[in-house]
Amino acid sequence: MIQVTRKDNKESIDNLLRRFNRKVQQSGILAKVKQDQFFEKPISKRDRRKKAIIRQERRNLKLTKIKLGQNF
Repeated sequence: MIQVTRKDNKESIDNLLRRFNRKVQQSGILAKVKQDQFFEKPISKRDRRKKAIIRQERRNLKLTKIKLGQNF
């Protein structure tokens, strides 16, 4: 649980909110929650590699089309 209190009575809400957001981001809670938001089935190492290779090939094809001016 992250708690942030005012340093003094004159501290604005904006500064307080900024400090809170920074602490949440540094703690990594938000990233973990976003990662666990959707369940993914565990896949084998071979399938993961195949998908990575396909992604890379598609990315390279797209970049070459852009360089040649064929991307509409």
